[in-house]
Amino acid sequence: MRSFIHALPKVELHVHLVGSAGLDTVLELARRHPSAGVPTDRASLERFYAFRDFDHFLKVFWAVQSMLKGRADIHTLVVGLAHELARQNVRYAEVTVTPYNHLTDGMPADELLEGLASGRAEALALGVDLAWCFDIPGEKGLVAARETLAFALSSRPDGLVSFGLGGPEQGVGRAQFAPFFATAGEAGLHSVPHAGETSGPETIWSALRDLHAERIGHGTSCSEDPALLEHLALRGIPLEVCPTSNVRTRQVASIEAHPVRQMLDAGVVVTLNTDDPPFFGATLEGEYLAVATALGLDHVQVGRLAENAVLASFLPNARKTALLEEIASVSDRHGRPDVVAPLPKP
Repeated sequence: MRSFIHALPKVELHVHLVGSAGLDTVLELARRHPSAGVPTDRASLERFYAFRDFDHFLKVFWAVQSMLKGRADIHTLVVGLAHELARQNVRYAEVTVTPYNHLTDGMPADELLEGLASGRAEALALGVDLAWCFDIPGEKGLVAARETLAFALSSRPDGLVSFGLGGPEQGVGRAQFAPFFATAGEAGLHSVPHAGETSGPETIWSALRDLHAERIGHGTSCSEDPALLEHLALRGIPLEVCPTSNVRTRQVASIEAHPVRQMLDAGVVVTLNTDDPPFFGATLEGEYLAVATALGLDHVQVGRLAENAVLASFLPNARKTALLEEIASVSDRHGRPDVVAPLPKP
């Protein structure tokens, strides 16, 4: 199964750029910006980076954020992510970027855009196609929404495909952001808000109703509402499920206890993702293997998860077709039956 998962050409739909910073990347940034106070030797950095609890995760996350000063730092971050994705045979990823945080930290807008563009070009040379989701840090309110939307529409970098909403969910209603998502949608950006990660099903309903979500980030609590599960399945609305992240942040007790089983049993389009991979000790291949092991999935079912991610992506149809054909070829080499049930269509 491990070799099969590696051979599958994979797509990732939910990974945060700052949260993707691995040890090598952080070490480079720490040595470039020693005043940030992040350890500059590997052994100390490994201890600093080892996940302890959610508060420690936030401390490390903001330490990395503080070292992102300009184009070179963003470039380093993007290329570091691309190398890790290439190592896992991930061909395409939609990466969440939070421009408001960078700009309010003092990074010039052109530096952010240049770093994204140059990093994306180098990633493509590694065989990894990157697209961007610009998201609102919801806890920072409507001013952050307004500035994020303005930046997205005025800069419109190559590869920008979607508009998101992240941050804490409790006390941060989805409906207040409806006008910004409506404008983004009119400009051709897809709606991909977080919902139901740290709150109940009503947050997911609101994301669907008020933000016209085309995919849901996390969606973990959907299993608490049978009507919502049925709605997601019937409408083919994909979930960006991040199992290890949910365990690490204590939203679920274990991979075995994760509601991904109920999601799949209900016919929901499930995609597997890493969220903030090095922070949580996750890899995309590891997510596939953990879920396959916990749920007892066979090669066909694992292949369908890879297909789901392709179908749920915002890739052009021709690229989707090519990746689906390659997944089928890999599955055939691993003994895929001639006839399988059709996939739900996002």
